[in-house]
Amino acid sequence: MDIFKQTSSLQYIISNSFGNVNNATGQAPTSYMGVLNNLQELSNTDVFISKLNIIEKLWASWYLYMNNDVLATGLLFFLTHELMYFGRCLPWMIIDRIPFFNRWKIQPTKIPSNKEQWECFKSVLKLHLLVEALPIWLFHPLCSTLKISVDVPFPSLFTMLWQIAIFFVCEDMWHYWAHRLFHVGWFYRKIHKQHHKYAAPFGLAAEYAHPVEVMSLGFGTVGFPIIYALLAKNYPEWDLPDLHLFTITTWIVLRLYQAVDSHSGYDFPWSLNHFLPFWAGAAHHDDHHHYFIGNYASSFRWFDYCLDTESGPIAKAGRERRSRQKSEKTAKKFI
Repeated sequence: MDIFKQTSSLQYIISNSFGNVNNATGQAPTSYMGVLNNLQELSNTDVFISKLNIIEKLWASWYLYMNNDVLATGLLFFLTHELMYFGRCLPWMIIDRIPFFNRWKIQPTKIPSNKEQWECFKSVLKLHLLVEALPIWLFHPLCSTLKISVDVPFPSLFTMLWQIAIFFVCEDMWHYWAHRLFHVGWFYRKIHKQHHKYAAPFGLAAEYAHPVEVMSLGFGTVGFPIIYALLAKNYPEWDLPDLHLFTITTWIVLRLYQAVDSHSGYDFPWSLNHFLPFWAGAAHHDDHHHYFIGNYASSFRWFDYCLDTESGPIAKAGRERRSRQKSEKTAKKFI
């Protein structure tokens, strides 16, 4: 089938310059750095390549070197997910071992032990390998079907930013309602309770969850780019810009960072929620783990605010105050 083609779809970039990257003449580069160096050299003579930035050249070199789109995308997504997730968790693991930072720990008496960190790491890694790996490897055929591009150059920065902004908003909406459902009876006892093992969350615990929860909440991250690509493909009259795989990769990295940071357990003066009042941050999600209810959204505060599901003593006091005011107004009508 065409969607499983072996030859990279980016071969056209250099085929006219020094032949197929895997030809039998021995003239083509045989390593990733060799492909990248050739692209850098061709920048001096090829107008198209000279206009590519370094990230676009790194991206193109990867697909040219792998020479297999399915394998290239699968490895790219899997390695990016693992490196970005565990790489983002590492600073929080170090911070947990430095007493100086305890002043910004939201629950300062609950520092995760080395044993807890290790057990959580093993569980999350097992989940990545057994649950998330297969969908990742099947993603490129889906990209081909939906016309999600892997070509260079990338879309404009403006296009990528507003597409990612849409994904953030849609994911937050999905996460709010799905997460709220997981706090109902059977769903909590059989599925979501695992994630609440740690009343004081830490970075590694971001993806410590039941496989059903991982897949359902993960739809918010992967599903909306797919829906966007479907709309762009099936409704050309809407004139939606095509979606690029680099945009999806960037979005997933940002979403991973948001998930890990919101479970970090730290609220610094320079944390993003102090500059963007509508951003949830660690303080928002830490209250959810502390009180086991409320603050269901992932990235933003507006759903919990508008639907009156904010968590913590301040939110509770506000609800009680509003309830008293409402009762007083009702009572005055009968006086």
